[in-house]
Amino acid sequence: MKRTLLLIPALVAALGTLAPAASARIVELGATTAPVQPTCPAERCPALVRMTGYQGRAAGGRKNPYYIRRDGYLTAFTVNLGTPTAEQLEFFNGTFGNPAAVRLSVLRRGTTHKTRLQHRLVQQSDVFRVDRYFGSSPTFVLNPPLRVKEGNWIALTVPTWAPAFTVNLTGDDWWRASRPRTSCEVPKSLEDFAMEDLRHISIFGCTYSRARLLYTVTYIPDNRATVKDEEG
Repeated sequence: MKRTLLLIPALVAALGTLAPAASARIVELGATTAPVQPTCPAERCPALVRMTGYQGRAAGGRKNPYYIRRDGYLTAFTVNLGTPTAEQLEFFNGTFGNPAAVRLSVLRRGTTHKTRLQHRLVQQSDVFRVDRYFGSSPTFVLNPPLRVKEGNWIALTVPTWAPAFTVNLTGDDWWRASRPRTSCEVPKSLEDFAMEDLRHISIFGCTYSRARLLYTVTYIPDNRATVKDEEG
């Protein structure tokens, strides 16, 4: 897969705003030791449509890979895109909207057993169209970076559709979607469940196994304060 890095100067400028960013640790959320490729192209092209979702586990990676464990900044994200055929493009564009597009979402999940499936949208990036980059892995720079807090979850929102998806994996791969439990399967799952209104709460009632959302997020956690012992 060809990886395309977009807006390099903007990324450099963004890093310059994160003081003291020079010594900060850069983390790629969602990166694994067992990368996979999109299932599309195939006879049937699996794609993400009208949803917000995040990976709960990916083979070769850590559990809850998109959970923020320390305050910090999101500076960019990358999606790995398949290559739909002309016939598949016509179907997706005609059914779910044109162009194919994605954006990054910052969520806050309920903390009690009763509210744990409730996720509030607290921040969101601009929308980035991806139809120009089918068959590659474009990186989209967030300018300005998104500030995130410990306890946030970082999800991918697809307002229309995007072939950033793969299926038929192991049981270690599973993800959650912003759909109620009554809408996990086709045709109800194809309704519009994409989170795009700030402060809105959605129920993540659908968990899908043996599949993976193909995105990673560049995250810079805040530096830890160093406390020196007082000398008597």
